[in-house]
Amino acid sequence: MLSTNEKKGDIRKDQIKKAALKVFAAKGISGTRMSMIAEEAGISQGLTYRYFKSKEVLFTTLIQEALEESRVAMLNASLIPGSPKEQIKIMTKTILDESNKLPFMLIQQANTTSEGVPENVKEMLKEYSLSNPIDSLVPIVIKGQEMGEFCEGDPKQLLLFYFSIITGLMLQDLSVIDNSQEYHVELLGKILTK
Repeated sequence: MLSTNEKKGDIRKDQIKKAALKVFAAKGISGTRMSMIAEEAGISQGLTYRYFKSKEVLFTTLIQEALEESRVAMLNASLIPGSPKEQIKIMTKTILDESNKLPFMLIQQANTTSEGVPENVKEMLKEYSLSNPIDSLVPIVIKGQEMGEFCEGDPKQLLLFYFSIITGLMLQDLSVIDNSQEYHVELLGKILTK
């Protein structure tokens, strides 16, 4: 059982991570200073260093968490109740949910900008890419094709195309478009369905 001080520490750490996620996603690691994170969190800069030795350590922690969440979401897609079409739809809604946008943008920042990105983060991203979590979705697409729910074609290629569009959507500000998230998910689903 955690003591009161440990609980407060965990709350403070989460507060710093949420603020850092927002700042890193917008400015990247090279454009971010710990003072910016502290300001976003509404705390002193010294307090941020109490929980995270440097912005690189904080950045690395956030990348680790984002990659793990992404990996788990894809691995668990086959556990979602329903047909393959429903599984992909629910997974897509989860990915496009506004709460997942910042971790996604953080990963994009780390992938597209090498300036200031720690070597261990580059290695993590390379390992993640090589493990290709999309592979865990291939059986869902194959089953959907066998059931007549999904179009014909190489399942992995279809998924790569599908996730390329999701990437584009995640980088857009969809709030300026009058359509709902449900509409975007339905439209996106037409790429895989017959």
